[in-house]
Amino acid sequence: MAAIAKLLSPALVACVALALPAGASAAAPCAESGVVPSAAGLASTKQATLCLLNAERTTRGLPRLTANTQLGKAAQGFSAHMVRQQFFDHVSPAGVSLNSRVRRGTSYLRGNLRSWSLGENIGWGSGELATPTQIVRAWMGSSDHRHNILDRRFRHIGIGVASGAPDDVDGQPAATYTTDFGSRVRG
Repeated sequence: MAAIAKLLSPALVACVALALPAGASAAAPCAESGVVPSAAGLASTKQATLCLLNAERTTRGLPRLTANTQLGKAAQGFSAHMVRQQFFDHVSPAGVSLNSRVRRGTSYLRGNLRSWSLGENIGWGSGELATPTQIVRAWMGSSDHRHNILDRRFRHIGIGVASGAPDDVDGQPAATYTTDFGSRVRG
């Protein structure tokens, strides 16, 4: 089976061919960004993904996203859950949404907050399409995903990467990504 990648926009599941030209992304050289993730290298995969996302933002004059451990906890748990339960959606089969995952499973939205905002991108790829470069390229090729990446309200990000895919990939190496974006203003 040919390597595939799937992405989910907030309203529509779409298969993305990932055949964008090399110049379609503003991605700067980021260590490990072209490496197919392995269970032993997930920390470097997350760093490469953050580097690529920040390159997209800073090229457009936007501030860098800062890694947030609480959003990272939610994102990592969700990526692993999608692989383990073999589903690909922003809402789990049990009906748990991003807001619920962050509110119940982290302290990110606790305290006296005047306002807050959350957003999420999910994606998976197999073979060479599982690299951070290819996943970010696909997200930038999708208006809903690109909107989250370039939303100037977002200041924080949690990145989750799990080895494997929520679908059959004929034994190819695969990775499932979740990026949870957030902003909060204390009251």
